[in-house]
Amino acid sequence: MKPILLQGHERSITQIKYNREGDLLFTVAKDPIVNVWYSVNGERLGTYMGHTGAVWCVDADWDTKHVLTGSADNSCRLWDCETGKQLALLKTNSAVRTCGFDFGGNIIMFSTDKQMGYQCFVSFFDLRDPSQIDSNEPYMKIPCNDSKITSAVWGPLGECIIAGHEGGELNQYSAKSGEVLVNVKEHSRQINDIQLSRDMTMFVTASKDNTAKLFDSTTLEHQKTFRTERPVNSAALSPNYDHVVLGGGQEAMDVTTTSTRIGKFEARFFHLAFEEEFGRVKGHFGPINSVAFHPDGKSYSSGGEDGYVRIHYFDPQYFEFEFEA
Repeated sequence: MKPILLQGHERSITQIKYNREGDLLFTVAKDPIVNVWYSVNGERLGTYMGHTGAVWCVDADWDTKHVLTGSADNSCRLWDCETGKQLALLKTNSAVRTCGFDFGGNIIMFSTDKQMGYQCFVSFFDLRDPSQIDSNEPYMKIPCNDSKITSAVWGPLGECIIAGHEGGELNQYSAKSGEVLVNVKEHSRQINDIQLSRDMTMFVTASKDNTAKLFDSTTLEHQKTFRTERPVNSAALSPNYDHVVLGGGQEAMDVTTTSTRIGKFEARFFHLAFEEEFGRVKGHFGPINSVAFHPDGKSYSSGGEDGYVRIHYFDPQYFEFEFEA
């Protein structure tokens, strides 16, 4: 399994994301550049230039027409995927931490940080209504008073968003009324990442409390737990196998105090049903900040604190692998 190494960022990777077909891979980092790559050979297709701060999040809509990015320069930007042209600039009062298109690609949501005296908000814009964009007025804005949102995704059918908080809570907000539909607290520390399964029936969370957990996406019922010895920064579900990949490592500030040989920076593969680890992939020289499965399940990518993105195509053994319980 020889990885393809993507070198397009000068600072640590914050998020990587495939488009729906999986032919493109979007990467963002703590530098202002947004990159898009061909996932098949790792060739860089282009960049989206315009941000002036670290970019925290990226998303592409279902037909890969538009790209959405959220940044610490207090803006959320909408781009034309093909030309790289900036289509919309939504200014905020604080850094944009998470962003996403709903399944139809018409409505976007993003959450802002609680900082500089400003509250944490989730904003919803309808892209079909240009007046919302021009006046920078979302059709709905949900305040988060308790602990700030650190990760968020659209739920099934675009009816709600599922948000993970700094304190470890999970909330399901209605995209129509903005009320909290479900609230659960299964994690004891910050939720770093939420990723849905291919059919959107369940999702996996990655938390600073050293675990990743599987939930039902409508009821938020907790189903499985995957335990590790260090904080989990990201977790992704395989689209066609009962596998989950976890990426993590210790806190960025402790990185220099340990040797890379100990192997703290591997991507770890767990079986979804048995909660057992069955494989590890080495490679990064620092914690893995984001992992993503290719939509066809034949490869996965990881982006690390070292600024590299690695695309791994699985060996034939992976597909023949039988888990012995």
